[in-house]
Amino acid sequence: MLRLISLICMLGASQALDNGLALTPPMGWLSWERFRCNTDCKNDPDNCISENLFKTMADHIVSEGYKDAGYEYVNIDDCWLSHERDAQGRLQADPDRFPSGIKALADYIHDKGLKFGIYEDIGTHTCGGYPGVEYYFQQDAQQFADWGVDFVKLDGCYIDSKEFDTAYPAFGHWMNKTGRHMVYSCSWPAYQSGHMTPDYPSIAKYCNLWRNYGDIQDSWDSVQDIITWFGKDAGNFSAVTGPGAWNDPDMLIIGDYGLSIDQQKAQMAMWAMMAAPLIMSTDLRNIRPESKAILQNKGVIAINQDPMGKMGKVVYTQSNVQLWSRPILPEGSVAFAYLYTGTGGTPSHIQDVVTNAGLTSSRGYNVTCAFTGKHIGYFKPTDKFDLHVDPTGVFLGIAKIF
Repeated sequence: MLRLISLICMLGASQALDNGLALTPPMGWLSWERFRCNTDCKNDPDNCISENLFKTMADHIVSEGYKDAGYEYVNIDDCWLSHERDAQGRLQADPDRFPSGIKALADYIHDKGLKFGIYEDIGTHTCGGYPGVEYYFQQDAQQFADWGVDFVKLDGCYIDSKEFDTAYPAFGHWMNKTGRHMVYSCSWPAYQSGHMTPDYPSIAKYCNLWRNYGDIQDSWDSVQDIITWFGKDAGNFSAVTGPGAWNDPDMLIIGDYGLSIDQQKAQMAMWAMMAAPLIMSTDLRNIRPESKAILQNKGVIAINQDPMGKMGKVVYTQSNVQLWSRPILPEGSVAFAYLYTGTGGTPSHIQDVVTNAGLTSSRGYNVTCAFTGKHIGYFKPTDKFDLHVDPTGVFLGIAKIF
């Protein structure tokens, strides 16, 4: 198998991912964090991994304004499969939970004006124990294309992570050969970061987005841990971010159980600053209006979707305050975020020279709050910000050059 993969990787320029997709971070919905691997449709029919769940979420994405806000992918995660391939060796969905089949589900989602994503694993099995794509690269890539898949998430269980540098490009090769352009989401560096240095330039060449770190959990501790890890930028992965290639800190858990409203705003803000994919994993049938408003906030989404595609970076961390800054259009403008990670009962009073946030032009800047659209003021490089940020909260600013 490794010799075959190595041969494929020597095929030349045609091997590279060149699909013209994901020119801004993908936006959509994914089942995993909220619904996990719930296959008990007998006792929990409304929440199990089934065609009905994905149809319902597609309906809500359209009817509740998420599609208009930019969310377009409806993505299945693990546990959709039958435990065995069919007699011809083809992947097949669980017949009880997906009686209409994957093609019919994809058609339903396409008819809503949305796009359809699916999950698999680069190894012999998915993390949930279902058939993986190893030894079936060409066949499975073609099957995804035949089903009308628009987005492929490929996990990294049940394979030696040392094989990733050849296996992920090889599967991407066969995706390209189908002639159908599918966004390619890799878990390539996520399984390497703890014991080897991921080759980020190569990953960015072969994948549209990639998971860098561990799975997000429904808690502020998990969100904060991810933000801290991304802020360290080990391996300089921020340098390879740009149109068609995105670092993925995992799903948005806004609207679930574990975050306060301030913490939900903080996650949304920091994912915007990181130019991260905005992939919701929440029950859109039962979501608080405040959470829905955060997910659909036009000012924050505009930062995330900025065409330059530059990932924000940490300027400094001191006294439980992190300052992040990223360049945005028009050229010379910046987005900046003061994240207060402290848990005390008193908001943090921030007085800071604006040059720290990247406001260095003598032309000056009009600054607004991204969440509210409120005009904060006109600032020159000699000025200071005077802001209050709530515990585990954020101030997200947009500074447009004057």
